[in-house]
Amino acid sequence: MSQMIEEMLAGSDEDTAQQIRLRRKRHVALGYRLFAAQRWGDLGDGHISARDPERTDCFWILRFGVSYHAARMDDLVLIGPDGSLVEGKGPINDAAYYIHQPILEARPDIVSAAHVHTGWGTPFAAEVRPIEPITQESCIFFDDHVIFDDEEVQVQSTDGGKRIADALGDKGAAILRNHGLLTVGDRVDEAVGRFVHMERVAEAHMKAHNAKPISAEGARFAQADLLRFGPGRVAFWSMVARHIENPSIVE
Repeated sequence: MSQMIEEMLAGSDEDTAQQIRLRRKRHVALGYRLFAAQRWGDLGDGHISARDPERTDCFWILRFGVSYHAARMDDLVLIGPDGSLVEGKGPINDAAYYIHQPILEARPDIVSAAHVHTGWGTPFAAEVRPIEPITQESCIFFDDHVIFDDEEVQVQSTDGGKRIADALGDKGAAILRNHGLLTVGDRVDEAVGRFVHMERVAEAHMKAHNAKPISAEGARFAQADLLRFGPGRVAFWSMVARHIENPSIVE
C-alpha cells in the first residue's frame, strides 16, 4: 500500500525531464496492461498517449501490433506533430495519431488522453445522451464532459481529431457518438483512471433505466470531494495493486 501511495504522489517540480519522461512512459505501459486486465483492447481498438516533457508537440504511444497485456516501455514510440516516427521502432497506430495529436495540441494543460472500445461505453455513446448524476462516480463528470455528435466513427485524418478537440474544449471527457469514451488528464494515471470510472458510469446508465438523478447541488458537493486527490490517479494505482503483481515488469 505504501508503494502505491508513493507512486500516486510521484512528481515534483525538481524532477528532470528524463525522470518525467520515464515516469510517463511507465504509466502508459501500465495503463495498457490495466486495459487488458479489463479485457479491453483485444482487437487493438484503443490508445493511451503521453506528451513528451521536452518535445511537447510530440507524444508517446504503444506501437501498433503489441498486445496490451504485454506492453512495455520499450514498446512505446514517439510520434511527431506531422505523424512521423521520432523515436522507437515499429509501425505507428494512425488512428492514435489522428485523434491524440490535435487534442494534445489544443490542450497544453493536459499530458494524456485515453480511449478504448468497451462493452458499456460504446453502446452508451450510441444513445448520444449526456452523463447524469445518478451514481457517486458519475458526479466526477458533472459539467465536465461533452458529446461529440459526429458520424465520423472511423477517424481518417487529423481533421476528425480537430473536431473532437474543438468539441472537447476545456472539459475532461467526451462521449464520441456511436464510438465510445475518451478522457484526458494532467497525468497519464489520471486520464486512464478516469476512463475506467467513465466506463462504470456508462454501465450504470445502461442498466438503470429509470434512475433518479441527484440535484446539481448534491452533484457538485460530491464532485468537490472526489476531485481532492485525483479520482483517476487513485483508481489507477488501486488497479495496479490488484492486477499487476510486479509493476516493474514494464521497465
